[in-house]
Amino acid sequence: MALIDLFKIKKQYDVKLLLDDIDFHLNTDERIALVGQNGCGKSTLMKIALGTEAPTEGKRVVDGSLQIEMLSQQPHFETTLTVRDAIANELTELKTAQEEHTRLSLEVAQDFENKTLLAKLEQITAFLDHHNAWNLDDKIERILQEFKLKTYENRLVVSLSGGEQRRVALASLILKKPDVLLLDEPTNHLDVYMVTFLEEILLKEKFTLLFISHDRHFIDTIATRVIEVENQKLVSYKGGYRDYLLQKEERMKSLAKQHENLLKLLKHEEEWLSKSVRAREKRNQGRKARVLQLRQEAKKNPTLIRKMQVELEREKKSWRGEKGLNKRKMLFDIENLTYSIADKLLIKNFTARILQRDKIAIVGINGAGKSTLLKLLLGRVVADTGIINKGDFSIGYFDQHREMLNNEHTLIETFCPNGGDHVNVQDRHMHVYAYLKSFLFPQEYMTKKIGQLSGGEKNRVALALLFTKNVECLILDEPTNDLDIQTITILEEKLIAFEGALLFVSHDRYFIDKIASKLFIFKGNGIIEESFGSYTEYLEIEKEIQELEDLQKVSKITEKKEHPKEKRKTKLSYKQQLAYETLPHEIEVLEQKITKINACLNNPQCYEEKGLIKLSDELKELERVYEEKTDAYLEILEIYESLQ
Repeated sequence: MALIDLFKIKKQYDVKLLLDDIDFHLNTDERIALVGQNGCGKSTLMKIALGTEAPTEGKRVVDGSLQIEMLSQQPHFETTLTVRDAIANELTELKTAQEEHTRLSLEVAQDFENKTLLAKLEQITAFLDHHNAWNLDDKIERILQEFKLKTYENRLVVSLSGGEQRRVALASLILKKPDVLLLDEPTNHLDVYMVTFLEEILLKEKFTLLFISHDRHFIDTIATRVIEVENQKLVSYKGGYRDYLLQKEERMKSLAKQHENLLKLLKHEEEWLSKSVRAREKRNQGRKARVLQLRQEAKKNPTLIRKMQVELEREKKSWRGEKGLNKRKMLFDIENLTYSIADKLLIKNFTARILQRDKIAIVGINGAGKSTLLKLLLGRVVADTGIINKGDFSIGYFDQHREMLNNEHTLIETFCPNGGDHVNVQDRHMHVYAYLKSFLFPQEYMTKKIGQLSGGEKNRVALALLFTKNVECLILDEPTNDLDIQTITILEEKLIAFEGALLFVSHDRYFIDKIASKLFIFKGNGIIEESFGSYTEYLEIEKEIQELEDLQKVSKITEKKEHPKEKRKTKLSYKQQLAYETLPHEIEVLEQKITKINACLNNPQCYEEKGLIKLSDELKELERVYEEKTDAYLEILEIYESLQ
């Protein structure tokens, strides 16, 4: 059943045509991924589907009772709402439905033959079933934990970072479960564990989705259909990302065959046009026009086929194998590195060696210190203890602030600061137009100032500039952010060909699997694990280990119930006994302090006087210590109870 229908849609901004005579249909339980180059019209199509943007021509057909919600790139919240309140605020309708269900159930129990009451109860039961809203409080708790929002639940949403606010908005929409959910880059600002949770809940709850994403692993896991926006048209492919690649390759072969047939027909018609006098007769002008049309198609098709072929070849590039391991130059020798900030331990006694041609992905939970490790290697921050022995070599660095770019310079000035029109790219002398075309920049962009470009375009410029530097080591911090899939595959191609060492921070599993031969995994609390092989395999093994540990816990609890007298210890150790006696008081004091700061954060006069940022930071630290001490006390309490 179609929920959203778009017919003959055309969208034009001034002279720029984005969508031309397209049809689009979203059916119940479909999960459609929109892909295509940045600026091709994906977000515009999504807004037309939502109804917040009108097409230049065409018709949108949607049932007025349908609940359609969209995750905004920059959500807005009332200044007085805490994180928990902001989420609860979006669930008012579901809470009301729960209360109504309870009331109707009691009334039906007293008058079970009342058909009107039974019909109402059946209707509201179906509504709660559809939204899976029977245990909302438990679901709120879980989503706060999984999206790492639990420690912020009593903080004002407006005091959080932009990425954290997007997590709050996403959590609200998931719990609300509208009839159709529209998501624009939902995995931005989520670490890999949050993305895995998001995938699980979207599949389990059977959402109907339309989403834009450059995360190919996410697309492959979630999508039932991929729609590519290309040359103002839509091309639909069944299945996830890998299915899309296979079908696109088949389409390319079909287009190539059609083009071959077209050339044969064109040759025949060209011969007729050049030799036959009848071509000049008025009644044959239609055939003549057809020849001219065939010429245009013959010119156009090779370009389209070649473009698709290049994109697919980039995807099919084999992963780089290691060679000459024993003769590689040492770049970084790291010994017992420890670093903390604001009493938070990020790196503890980390030892590793980074060699020439190493391809290392730095992965793990948000806020664990991944970007900090890059800054330590670059010498931008100094370790508390430990040594980094750095060899004599040059480094190219890319970060999200794009610090190497000057907004006042044009593209040509950026790449050719001393004049001319050629650049050196890894020992190749190239024309700047040809080089930037490989990063999807048309020639007319050469005179554009950097400040006029979008965030994604600036990232493309920064990455393109990086490969013109003669360096032996590349250090990249979230290089795929704001890039479309086409640009990411170009970046992968360049990195695979790069002969030096590569260290990069990323949450993009597909990108990591394709590029990295080694992983530095930040586990939290300063622990960094070193691993070889693909990140996806590592995560699968990690998940299996966690499941086994959970089973062991259940097994131990069962064993204790069956053998209550079997005890290995008879009393707490001295330290445990001391903690058992002192921790409750310490936790109580912390609770009082947290309550006091939360009260101040809810009082504009108070937080303006004391400073919102200062209070927020103080609260964050108190909540961290509170959680630490509570966990410690619960562990000791469990031991104490097992000894009784």
